[in-house]
Amino acid sequence: MIITTTPNIEGKQIVQYKGIVFGEVVSGVNFVKDFAAGLTNIFGGRSNSYEGELIQAREDALSELARRAENIGANAVVGVDIDYEVLGQGNMLMVTASGTAVIVQ
Repeated sequence: MIITTTPNIEGKQIVQYKGIVFGEVVSGVNFVKDFAAGLTNIFGGRSNSYEGELIQAREDALSELARRAENIGANAVVGVDIDYEVLGQGNMLMVTASGTAVIVQ
């Protein structure tokens, strides 16, 4: 499955548009990660715990996007956009990936 943010895939021709597909992930950030991030906020530096959570959520959203595209017969997704949102009291992270499922040759 080819997944790209571009509207086309170089060297490939889009022969059919299958529709818009989404991959959504909502994950909770636990107390330990909040505490570690708070320390990073005080002392400076990068928050590895939050970065790891973001990376995993993004990878999961893209995997879900690919699975849904495959389920409708696509072999690629173009124009992919990834959005991040904080839900609730700041302890839930939502990552949404969306794009157009296509068949390419």
